[in-house]
Amino acid sequence: MEEKKLDINSIIGFVLIFGILVYMMYQNQPSPEEIEAQKKAEQEQVEAEKKNSKQNEAVVTAAEDYSSSQVLDSAQVAALQTKMGAISYASTLPGEEMTTVETDVFELKFQRKGGQLAEVRLKKFVDYDSLPIYMVKDLNSNFNITFGTSDNRTHNTQDHPFQPSVTKSGDNTVVSMKLKFSESEFLEYRYELKPADYMIDFSIKSQGLSNVFNTSQPIHLDWKQKGMRHAKSISYENRYTRLTYMHEGDRVEKLSQMGDDEETVEDVEWLSYRQHFFSSILVTKDTPFKKAELTSKNLVEDEEVDSLFTKMYTSKMPLAYNGGEINKSLGLYYGPTDAKVLKAYDKNLQESIPFGWGIFGWINKALFIPLFGWLSSMLPYGIAIIVMTILVKLMLSFVQYKQFLSQAKMKILKPELDAIRTKYKDNKLKAQQETMALQSKAGASPLSGCLPGLMQIPVFYALFMFFPTAFDLRQKSFLWVDDLSSYDSIADLPFNIPFYGDHVALFPILAAIAIFFYMKMTTGQQTAMQAPPQEGMPDMGKMMKYMIYFSPLLMLIFFNNYASGLSLYYFISNLISIGIMLVIKNYIIDEQKVLAKIEVSKSKPKKQNRFQKKMAEMMEEAEKQKNAQQKRKK
Repeated sequence: MEEKKLDINSIIGFVLIFGILVYMMYQNQPSPEEIEAQKKAEQEQVEAEKKNSKQNEAVVTAAEDYSSSQVLDSAQVAALQTKMGAISYASTLPGEEMTTVETDVFELKFQRKGGQLAEVRLKKFVDYDSLPIYMVKDLNSNFNITFGTSDNRTHNTQDHPFQPSVTKSGDNTVVSMKLKFSESEFLEYRYELKPADYMIDFSIKSQGLSNVFNTSQPIHLDWKQKGMRHAKSISYENRYTRLTYMHEGDRVEKLSQMGDDEETVEDVEWLSYRQHFFSSILVTKDTPFKKAELTSKNLVEDEEVDSLFTKMYTSKMPLAYNGGEINKSLGLYYGPTDAKVLKAYDKNLQESIPFGWGIFGWINKALFIPLFGWLSSMLPYGIAIIVMTILVKLMLSFVQYKQFLSQAKMKILKPELDAIRTKYKDNKLKAQQETMALQSKAGASPLSGCLPGLMQIPVFYALFMFFPTAFDLRQKSFLWVDDLSSYDSIADLPFNIPFYGDHVALFPILAAIAIFFYMKMTTGQQTAMQAPPQEGMPDMGKMMKYMIYFSPLLMLIFFNNYASGLSLYYFISNLISIGIMLVIKNYIIDEQKVLAKIEVSKSKPKKQNRFQKKMAEMMEEAEKQKNAQQKRKK
């Protein structure tokens, strides 16, 4: 490798170059007069920039101060046009910040900035604390259209001032909010309000903007809203607060009930931002939205802390240009989540209410909703619940009769069944075969008691979904209950118990007691008939004893925050069940007559059905395999 040495010639060269540069800088330095003139020019430039900056700030302030009647001068208008382009004209127009209108059901405030609703108050309702019900207030909602213009700018309607006007169309009130590009060119939000209607006819229409819009750039409608708390229990209210939508014809689906969720769907007919008993719904009246990007975010992080909002909803939908213009007909519903009200709009909006899926929803819509509506039209709401409970229990009493009849047969057969188990204690399969044969002859299959019980499940679940969604129960009192749609607190606790809450509700306690005694009576009878547990199998008798205490405890905890109307139903239902059981046991079922029928049935040749034959064949095959294994071991 070549050894590196200090190059004296290079050093001399660098020194000479540095000296020449120093000499040139000295020779070219400005004179004192030139330095003074340069400083003066720089100062003038700074002052000019400050002046321009202040002028621009004045223009922007004037553009954003929408309530001011100040008329901009020509310099401000020119600066505004440079800054904002084609949409600058709107900011030169004076106007009031808020426009207030009222109908029989609404008090509405429209804000000039964005042309959207700033407040929506429902005049006929108050919340749990007797405060007005607001669907929109304090910036919890935002309605915005994002569009491009031919000068390659992107604008949001929420940033620009609209010109308001209020007119009459017969009995209807029309509020027009126009984002003006000139006197004859504008983007208009038109709201038409009917006297006693929660649905606002809403249209988005442009005029003369085909050369202003950049139609190659997508145009989107964004609707955001935070659900405002209205109920005493925010956890209970949040459970029934949900984004629901109908798309692809008649498919109604929902985003997550409790967690965060997002979905992109097509052909959307309507979107419902449900806040339990109140809903904000956007409805399409011409063609569905081709696509919608939906999100739902849970805002209740800690249920022990009072929150103003429950969930945050967002929807983003593309709008279509038609000949370079916009023309979209919509509807805006702000009102109660009441099936009777929503059904009147012939858009299947009532499907946004969670009646239950499948047969459960069908039972509610076909039976319980009309039945309760009829009863509550004649009776106080608490009495209507009791009467409906009685009718439901009478309707299902034949099911209870079948269950007790089956239990009575099994009780009568118990000595014979015990004898079979003793006789074949070393041959479990044979014992099962003989047991099934005896039960078949006597017509006392254990399934005959289970199947009627299964028939009750759709009714019970349908009612479980009915009471939390029954708008008519909201703020209706009964006995000590102030609101049948909320919990009936008889004592407030100074602390919060996990899963239970910070209060004591009485109806869940009464329902838990009734369930305990009902299960004590029924389970005690079933345990007496229960066969000894087989080796390797769970002890069902012991499990049933545990359920006697577990089920009431679950009722006590789970229903403490639920609607008192639902707890009232379960309390009355179990009281009636106890009464029906006592009547059937003591006055209807005669064990001697049942025994006589069993003896007659046993004496007759019993033809096995296909299921019984299949079970007998399987058991015989299992017996053969067991015997073969034992022979091989020998």
